[in-house]
Amino acid sequence: MPMPFVKAERLQKLPPYLFAEIDKKKKAALAAGRDVINLGVGDPDRPTPSAIIRSLQHHVENPAFHQYALDQGSPELRQSIASFCKARYGIDLDPNSEILPLIGSKEGIAHFPLAVLNPGEISLAPDPCYPVYRSSSLFTGADVYTMPLEPSLGFRPDLEAIPNDVFTRARLMFLNYPNNPTGGTVDLPFFQEVVDLARAHNLVIAQDAAYNEIYFDRPAPSLLQIEGARDVSIEFHSLSKTFNMTGWRVGFAIGGAPLIAALGQVKANTDSGIFTAIQFAAKTALDQYATLTPPIRALYKERRDAFLAGMRRIGWEVPTPEATFYVWIPCPKNYPSTELCSRLLDEADVVTTPGLGFGRTADGYIRAAMTVETPRLIEAVERIGKLAL
Repeated sequence: MPMPFVKAERLQKLPPYLFAEIDKKKKAALAAGRDVINLGVGDPDRPTPSAIIRSLQHHVENPAFHQYALDQGSPELRQSIASFCKARYGIDLDPNSEILPLIGSKEGIAHFPLAVLNPGEISLAPDPCYPVYRSSSLFTGADVYTMPLEPSLGFRPDLEAIPNDVFTRARLMFLNYPNNPTGGTVDLPFFQEVVDLARAHNLVIAQDAAYNEIYFDRPAPSLLQIEGARDVSIEFHSLSKTFNMTGWRVGFAIGGAPLIAALGQVKANTDSGIFTAIQFAAKTALDQYATLTPPIRALYKERRDAFLAGMRRIGWEVPTPEATFYVWIPCPKNYPSTELCSRLLDEADVVTTPGLGFGRTADGYIRAAMTVETPRLIEAVERIGKLAL
């Protein structure tokens, strides 16, 4: 009789997927014909801008683009990334050594710990956070040290609270600003503090900048605007939210040449690059950023403002996020986040995401994504307002 399959220990170390029960209930509600308003998914609901689609349609006709892509990305895309970073952040990057196109920023983030961490070293990860920071670090055999994001600090970690004995083993620190799920933001002085810390403790900083272009009042900075930051830092950017291109799987990393080369070496052994026609469509997107992205930002601001006004009108205390298309909602009356999300779905047909799914320190919050039209957001608020919480 065959032995039962036992999955690898690295998978057994992963925390449970706490979104599964909510997803199961959502599917059951939809199957029953209920009118579910889904605020749980971080996926833009509007289509990719037509200029980008037309670019793909044109370039997919080129038979030369149907072969394996270059691992380091097309020179044309890398030059457009360099031009975008110069115009947006004022930073000069070498397209040949300090830029690496990615099959979405998640792919680059997941691969990067393999380029940096050794077994037994420590990866510093925020809590709450995008789960891939923790899982990709654990896959290397490293340990993960949790940095709670403090509401009193604007959802920044208390860097001074990290023990010295942790720094002796730490090699990598993940950051994510603008932050998913909290919507927290940082300024250049914070990035300066982080760069100084990295130099002092021989750390590498991995900054996830996937939401850098979904800001409302003040443009989000780049970590690489700090002098010397690229010596100790890599930053991951995504076209997914910036241009409504989540399904296209295209992003890029920028940073010091040795860090980019190390990530490139991992990728050369694991993938064969982005479909070249998509790379040229991404080039079109970046070249037309100043025209294509402002309307997307304005739409999310309109939705955020309408949702916040409604939630406050029904008596919920909800802070205003300065960036991202998420609203990070404190649970009323000390509800556990999973219990509150279940009630919202069961009794109001509104899907939200429990904070606990992002980390153990976030059980007092739920996340709502502004990825449905404004009238549906208002209807979701009205349904929530009828609940006896």
